[in-house]
Amino acid sequence: MEGLDTLVLGKVIRQARIRAGMTQEVLSGLAGIARSHLSMIETGDKQANLVTVWRIAQALGMRPSELICLVEEYKEE
Repeated sequence: MEGLDTLVLGKVIRQARIRAGMTQEVLSGLAGIARSHLSMIETGDKQANLVTVWRIAQALGMRPSELICLVEEYKEE
């Protein structure tokens, strides 16, 4: 079983953020994290813990499981 691919997670978060019409500043504010932290997650330079993924998903208006499903789908493509 593979671990969570931080690069793929970052790409999925970025795509969801753009689809939602949010800037990094807005999403990070809603998620309660620093914009620089979000930026590093989106580029795959930093691994997000479960709490952070949860907060980001909720800030995007989705369940954390939906976000993880998008990551899984991206990896299957």
